[in-house]
Amino acid sequence: MHPGMVFLVGAGPGDPDLLTLKALRAIETADVVVFDRLVSEAVLALVPKGTARIDVGKQPRHHPMPQEEINRTLVALGRAGRCVARLKGGDPFVFGRGGEEALALAQAGIAFEVVPGITSAQGCAAALRLPLTHRGLATGLRFLTGHCRADAALDFDWQGLADPRTTLVVYMGHANIREIAAEMIAHGRPASTPVLVVSRGTLADQRHLTSTLAAIGSDIARAALPTPALFIIGEVVSLRETLGADSHGETAQRTAANH
Repeated sequence: MHPGMVFLVGAGPGDPDLLTLKALRAIETADVVVFDRLVSEAVLALVPKGTARIDVGKQPRHHPMPQEEINRTLVALGRAGRCVARLKGGDPFVFGRGGEEALALAQAGIAFEVVPGITSAQGCAAALRLPLTHRGLATGLRFLTGHCRADAALDFDWQGLADPRTTLVVYMGHANIREIAAEMIAHGRPASTPVLVVSRGTLADQRHLTSTLAAIGSDIARAALPTPALFIIGEVVSLRETLGADSHGETAQRTAANH
C-alpha cells in the first residue's frame, strides 16, 4: 500500500479565481476531498467527477461531525493510503482549526502538507478596494474570532483592541458584535469609529454595510445580512469614500439607510 498524504488546503474566501495554483493541483489530484461549510460551490465545482467527497461542515451550535471525528477521519484516510485534499474556507491556519488537524496527523505519523489560502480579511478588503493598513491611519492589524469555545463569555484584550491605530478584523462575530463594540467603546475606542461589514465576500451575491461602533449592533440587525459576514473596524474604513464605491453590494447599505 502506498503511504497516504493529506493536504490541508486553504480554499480562499469563495471566488475560485483566488485559489493558489498549488491548491488547484491538490483538488485536481486528490482521491478524496474533505470539505467545510465555508468552501464555496464554485470551488467545489472544480473537484473532478468521480472523486470521493466527504462533507464535514459545521454551523454555529450545530456540529454533525465533531472536530475530533474529523481528525480521526483524516487519519484513517491517510492510513488507508489515500491522497486527501482537506478544503477549508480562507486559510487553514487562520481560525480554520487546521492546527488541530495538523497535530492529529503528526501524532499519527501521517504525512501532510499545508497549502495556504487567502484569508477572508484579505479577500473581503480587496473586493471592496480597502487597505487594511495605511500610513497615517493604521500601523497594526489584528484578527479576532468573534466567539469563544463552547459559547463561553468573551474574554479579550479589550485595551489592546481599543488602540485607534490598529485595524481590527472580526471573524464569526455576527452574534456578538454588539457586545464587542460596546467593550471597545468602554475601553476608549471612539464610538464614531467606522465599521465595514462584508457578507459573502468575493462571491456574486456579496453585500456590505458601513456603520460605526455605536450603531453597528442595531444596523446589522436591521440589514439581516446573510452569513458568513466579516467585520472590519478602524479608520481605514473611511477610505471607502475616497477609493470609490461601486455597485457591488450596495443593496445592504441602502437597505440599512432606509430604516
